[in-house]
Amino acid sequence: MTAPPPSATESHESNESAPPAGPAGPAGAAAPGAGRAAVILLSGGLDSATCLALARADGYACHALAFRYGQRHAVELEAAAAVAAAAGVELVVVDIDLRRFGGSALTADVAVPKHDDVSELDPAAGGIPITYVPARNTIFLSFALAFAEVRGARDIFIGVNALDYSGYPDCRPEFIEAFEQLANLATRAGVEGDGDDRIRIHTPLIAMTKAEIVATGVSIGVDHSLTTSCYDPVADGPAWLACGHCDSCLLRRKGFADAGRTDPIAYVDTGGGAS
Repeated sequence: MTAPPPSATESHESNESAPPAGPAGPAGAAAPGAGRAAVILLSGGLDSATCLALARADGYACHALAFRYGQRHAVELEAAAAVAAAAGVELVVVDIDLRRFGGSALTADVAVPKHDDVSELDPAAGGIPITYVPARNTIFLSFALAFAEVRGARDIFIGVNALDYSGYPDCRPEFIEAFEQLANLATRAGVEGDGDDRIRIHTPLIAMTKAEIVATGVSIGVDHSLTTSCYDPVADGPAWLACGHCDSCLLRRKGFADAGRTDPIAYVDTGGGAS
Protein backbone atom coordinates (compact mmCIF):
# COMPACT_ATOMS: atom_id res chain seq x y z
CA MET A 1 0.00 0.00 0.00
CA THR A 2 1.31 3.46 -0.86
CA ALA A 3 1.32 6.01 1.93
CA PRO A 4 -0.04 9.50 1.27
CA PRO A 5 2.57 12.02 0.07
CA PRO A 6 4.91 13.22 2.82
CA SER A 7 3.91 16.50 4.39
CA ALA A 8 4.75 18.72 7.28
CA THR A 9 3.24 17.88 10.64
CA GLU A 10 -0.54 17.93 10.33
CA SER A 11 -2.94 19.05 13.01
CA HIS A 12 -6.66 18.33 12.89
CA GLU A 13 -8.70 19.96 15.62
CA SER A 14 -12.37 19.73 16.46
CA ASN A 15 -14.52 20.90 19.33
CA GLU A 16 -14.13 18.79 22.45
CA SER A 17 -17.20 16.64 22.90
CA ALA A 18 -18.43 15.36 26.24
CA PRO A 19 -16.42 12.40 27.54
CA PRO A 20 -18.14 9.03 27.36
CA ALA A 21 -19.49 7.45 30.49
CA GLY A 22 -16.86 5.24 32.02
CA PRO A 23 -15.12 3.87 35.09
CA ALA A 24 -14.45 7.27 36.66
CA GLY A 25 -15.26 6.27 40.22
CA PRO A 26 -18.17 6.65 42.67
CA ALA A 27 -20.97 9.09 41.95
CA GLY A 28 -19.90 12.61 42.88
CA ALA A 29 -16.20 11.72 42.93
CA ALA A 30 -13.81 13.72 40.78
CA ALA A 31 -12.63 11.88 37.67
CA PRO A 32 -8.97 10.81 37.88
CA GLY A 33 -8.07 13.09 34.99
CA ALA A 34 -10.13 16.03 36.23
CA GLY A 35 -9.41 18.13 33.16
CA ARG A 36 -5.68 17.39 33.07
CA ALA A 37 -4.10 17.49 29.63
CA ALA A 38 -3.00 14.12 28.27
CA VAL A 39 -1.34 12.88 25.10
CA ILE A 40 -2.79 9.73 23.54
CA LEU A 41 -0.83 7.67 21.02
CA LEU A 42 -3.51 6.90 18.45
CA SER A 43 -2.86 4.47 15.59
CA GLY A 44 -6.48 4.02 14.58
CA GLY A 45 -6.45 0.45 15.87
CA LEU A 46 -8.68 -1.34 18.34
CA ASP A 47 -6.34 -0.86 21.30
CA SER A 48 -5.49 2.81 20.85
CA ALA A 49 -9.13 3.74 20.21
CA THR A 50 -10.08 2.05 23.49
CA CYS A 51 -7.20 3.80 25.23
CA LEU A 52 -8.45 7.19 24.03
CA ALA A 53 -11.98 6.43 25.18
CA LEU A 54 -10.76 5.36 28.63
CA ALA A 55 -8.69 8.52 29.02
CA ARG A 56 -11.68 10.66 28.08
CA ALA A 57 -13.94 8.69 30.42
CA ASP A 58 -11.50 9.49 33.21
CA GLY A 59 -11.81 13.20 32.49
CA TYR A 60 -8.55 13.91 30.67
CA ALA A 61 -8.39 16.66 28.07
CA CYS A 62 -6.93 14.57 25.27
CA HIS A 63 -4.52 15.42 22.47
CA ALA A 64 -4.03 12.55 20.03
CA LEU A 65 -0.75 11.85 18.25
CA ALA A 66 -0.28 9.61 15.20
CA PHE A 67 2.60 8.88 12.83
CA ARG A 68 3.07 8.47 9.12
CA TYR A 69 6.24 6.44 9.42
CA GLY A 70 6.34 4.63 6.08
CA GLN A 71 4.09 1.81 7.25
CA ARG A 72 2.55 -0.37 4.55
CA HIS A 73 -0.79 -0.11 6.36
CA ALA A 74 -0.94 3.69 6.21
CA VAL A 75 -4.73 3.36 5.93
CA GLU A 76 -4.56 3.30 9.74
CA LEU A 77 -4.10 7.09 9.60
CA GLU A 78 -7.54 7.42 8.04
CA ALA A 79 -8.89 5.36 10.91
CA ALA A 80 -7.03 7.50 13.47
CA ALA A 81 -8.54 10.64 11.96
CA ALA A 82 -12.02 9.11 12.09
CA VAL A 83 -11.60 7.97 15.71
CA ALA A 84 -10.26 11.37 16.79
CA ALA A 85 -13.07 13.21 14.99
CA ALA A 86 -15.70 10.99 16.60
CA ALA A 87 -14.17 11.74 20.01
CA GLY A 88 -13.87 15.46 19.26
CA VAL A 89 -10.16 15.62 20.07
CA GLU A 90 -7.15 17.21 18.43
CA LEU A 91 -5.10 14.89 16.22
CA VAL A 92 -1.53 15.70 15.24
CA VAL A 93 0.09 13.53 12.55
CA VAL A 94 3.89 13.53 12.39
CA ASP A 95 6.02 12.25 9.51
CA ILE A 96 8.94 9.93 10.30
CA ASP A 97 10.47 7.88 7.49
CA LEU A 98 11.31 4.56 9.12
CA ARG A 99 11.49 2.96 5.68
CA ARG A 100 14.97 4.48 5.48
CA PHE A 101 15.95 1.88 8.09
CA GLY A 102 13.63 -0.98 7.12
CA GLY A 103 14.13 -4.08 9.22
CA SER A 104 10.43 -4.92 9.43
CA ALA A 105 7.72 -6.33 7.21
CA LEU A 106 5.80 -3.13 7.96
CA THR A 107 8.52 -0.77 6.70
CA ALA A 108 10.38 -2.79 4.05
CA ASP A 109 9.65 -4.93 1.02
CA VAL A 110 9.25 -8.05 3.12
CA ALA A 111 6.10 -10.19 3.08
CA VAL A 112 3.82 -9.97 6.10
CA PRO A 113 3.55 -13.49 7.60
CA LYS A 114 0.09 -15.03 7.37
CA HIS A 115 -1.43 -17.82 9.45
CA ASP A 116 -4.58 -19.91 9.34
CA ASP A 117 -5.26 -19.84 13.06
CA VAL A 118 -4.40 -17.72 16.08
CA SER A 119 -3.02 -20.83 17.81
CA GLU A 120 -0.04 -20.56 15.47
CA LEU A 121 0.98 -17.33 17.20
CA ASP A 122 3.28 -18.24 20.08
CA PRO A 123 5.67 -15.42 21.02
CA ALA A 124 7.56 -17.64 23.45
CA ALA A 125 8.26 -20.30 20.85
CA GLY A 126 8.75 -18.31 17.68
CA GLY A 127 10.78 -15.35 18.85
CA ILE A 128 10.12 -11.74 17.87
CA PRO A 129 8.23 -11.66 14.54
CA ILE A 130 9.31 -9.76 11.44
CA THR A 131 6.38 -7.36 11.91
CA TYR A 132 8.24 -5.84 14.86
CA VAL A 133 9.39 -2.34 13.87
CA PRO A 134 12.76 -1.65 15.53
CA ALA A 135 12.37 0.70 18.52
CA ARG A 136 8.98 1.94 17.29
CA ASN A 137 7.38 2.49 20.68
CA THR A 138 10.54 4.14 21.99
CA ILE A 139 10.40 6.55 19.05
CA PHE A 140 6.67 7.17 19.40
CA LEU A 141 6.87 7.74 23.15
CA SER A 142 9.78 10.15 22.67
CA PHE A 143 7.67 12.26 20.31
CA ALA A 144 4.73 12.00 22.71
CA LEU A 145 6.98 13.22 25.51
CA ALA A 146 7.98 16.32 23.55
CA PHE A 147 4.37 16.96 22.54
CA ALA A 148 3.26 16.58 26.16
CA GLU A 149 5.74 19.19 27.36
CA VAL A 150 4.49 21.66 24.78
CA ARG A 151 0.84 20.99 25.66
CA GLY A 152 1.51 21.14 29.40
CA ALA A 153 0.57 17.50 29.82
CA ARG A 154 2.01 15.14 32.44
CA ASP A 155 0.07 12.08 31.29
CA ILE A 156 0.78 9.95 28.22
CA PHE A 157 -1.43 7.02 27.20
CA ILE A 158 -0.30 4.12 25.02
CA GLY A 159 -2.39 1.06 24.17
CA VAL A 160 0.26 -1.61 24.58
CA ASN A 161 -0.81 -5.09 25.62
CA ALA A 162 1.31 -7.90 27.06
CA LEU A 163 -1.22 -10.76 26.95
CA ASP A 164 -2.84 -11.23 23.52
CA TYR A 165 0.07 -9.80 21.55
CA SER A 166 2.84 -10.75 19.12
CA GLY A 167 5.74 -10.70 21.58
CA TYR A 168 7.13 -7.25 20.81
CA PRO A 169 9.71 -6.24 23.46
CA ASP A 170 8.47 -2.64 23.59
CA CYS A 171 5.01 -3.71 24.75
CA ARG A 172 6.21 -5.16 28.07
CA PRO A 173 5.59 -3.58 31.50
CA GLU A 174 9.33 -3.35 32.22
CA PHE A 175 9.84 -1.26 29.08
CA ILE A 176 7.08 1.15 30.08
CA GLU A 177 8.47 1.45 33.61
CA ALA A 178 11.94 2.19 32.26
CA PHE A 179 10.65 4.79 29.81
CA GLU A 180 8.70 6.57 32.53
CA GLN A 181 11.89 6.81 34.58
CA LEU A 182 13.70 8.22 31.56
CA ALA A 183 10.90 10.73 30.95
CA ASN A 184 11.28 12.16 34.43
CA LEU A 185 15.06 12.42 34.05
CA ALA A 186 15.23 13.83 30.54
CA THR A 187 12.64 16.63 30.53
CA ARG A 188 12.20 20.02 32.17
CA ALA A 189 8.74 18.93 33.28
CA GLY A 190 10.19 15.90 35.05
CA VAL A 191 13.07 17.74 36.70
CA GLU A 192 11.18 20.83 37.85
CA GLY A 193 7.93 19.12 38.79
CA ASP A 194 7.04 17.78 42.22
CA GLY A 195 5.52 14.38 42.92
CA ASP A 196 2.11 15.40 41.55
CA ASP A 197 3.70 16.75 38.37
CA ARG A 198 5.72 13.68 37.50
CA ILE A 199 5.25 12.41 33.98
CA ARG A 200 3.25 9.21 33.92
CA ILE A 201 2.97 6.66 31.13
CA HIS A 202 -0.48 5.07 31.33
CA THR A 203 -1.06 1.58 29.94
CA PRO A 204 -4.68 0.75 30.84
CA LEU A 205 -4.81 -2.26 28.49
CA ILE A 206 -1.50 -3.90 29.32
CA ALA A 207 -2.98 -6.74 31.40
CA MET A 208 -6.21 -7.19 29.42
CA THR A 209 -7.01 -9.98 27.01
CA LYS A 210 -8.17 -8.88 23.57
CA ALA A 211 -11.70 -9.98 24.51
CA GLU A 212 -11.60 -7.72 27.56
CA ILE A 213 -10.41 -4.84 25.38
CA VAL A 214 -13.34 -5.40 23.00
CA ALA A 215 -15.83 -5.61 25.87
CA THR A 216 -14.39 -2.51 27.51
CA GLY A 217 -14.67 -0.61 24.25
CA VAL A 218 -18.30 -1.63 23.86
CA SER A 219 -19.06 -0.51 27.42
CA ILE A 220 -17.64 2.99 26.89
CA GLY A 221 -18.97 3.59 23.42
CA VAL A 222 -16.01 2.90 21.10
CA ASP A 223 -17.18 2.67 17.50
CA HIS A 224 -15.19 -0.35 16.39
CA SER A 225 -16.28 0.13 12.79
CA LEU A 226 -13.96 3.15 12.61
CA THR A 227 -10.88 1.16 13.61
CA THR A 228 -8.45 -0.97 11.63
CA SER A 229 -5.91 -3.54 12.81
CA CYS A 230 -4.62 -5.20 9.64
CA TYR A 231 -0.91 -5.11 8.76
CA ASP A 232 -1.53 -5.95 5.10
CA PRO A 233 -4.87 -4.51 3.95
CA VAL A 234 -6.17 -5.15 0.43
CA ALA A 235 -7.63 -2.38 -1.73
CA ASP A 236 -11.30 -2.83 -2.64
CA GLY A 237 -12.15 0.18 -4.77
CA PRO A 238 -11.98 3.23 -2.54
CA ALA A 239 -12.16 1.05 0.59
CA TRP A 240 -9.79 -1.44 2.21
CA LEU A 241 -10.36 -5.00 3.36
CA ALA A 242 -8.47 -6.54 6.27
CA CYS A 243 -6.45 -9.56 5.16
CA GLY A 244 -7.78 -11.69 8.04
CA HIS A 245 -4.60 -13.73 8.47
CA CYS A 246 -1.80 -11.49 9.74
CA ASP A 247 -0.98 -11.60 13.45
CA SER A 248 -2.98 -8.46 14.15
CA CYS A 249 -6.09 -9.61 12.29
CA LEU A 250 -6.06 -13.01 13.99
CA LEU A 251 -5.73 -11.48 17.46
CA ARG A 252 -8.50 -9.00 16.72
CA ARG A 253 -10.85 -11.68 15.40
CA LYS A 254 -10.19 -13.88 18.41
CA GLY A 255 -10.94 -10.96 20.70
CA PHE A 256 -14.32 -10.29 19.13
CA ALA A 257 -15.18 -14.00 19.05
CA ASP A 258 -14.21 -14.50 22.71
CA ALA A 259 -16.19 -11.41 23.69
CA GLY A 260 -19.25 -12.73 21.85
CA ARG A 261 -19.32 -9.73 19.54
CA THR A 262 -19.37 -9.34 15.77
CA ASP A 263 -16.41 -7.48 14.33
CA PRO A 264 -17.92 -4.72 12.16
CA ILE A 265 -15.00 -4.27 9.78
CA ALA A 266 -14.69 -5.97 6.39
CA TYR A 267 -12.30 -8.86 5.74
CA VAL A 268 -11.14 -10.35 2.45
CA ASP A 269 -12.66 -13.74 3.26
CA THR A 270 -15.99 -12.50 4.60
CA GLY A 271 -16.64 -9.15 2.95
CA GLY A 272 -17.58 -7.80 6.37
CA GLY A 273 -17.71 -9.01 9.93
CA ALA A 274 -15.71 -11.73 11.61
CA SER A 275 -16.16 -15.38 10.84
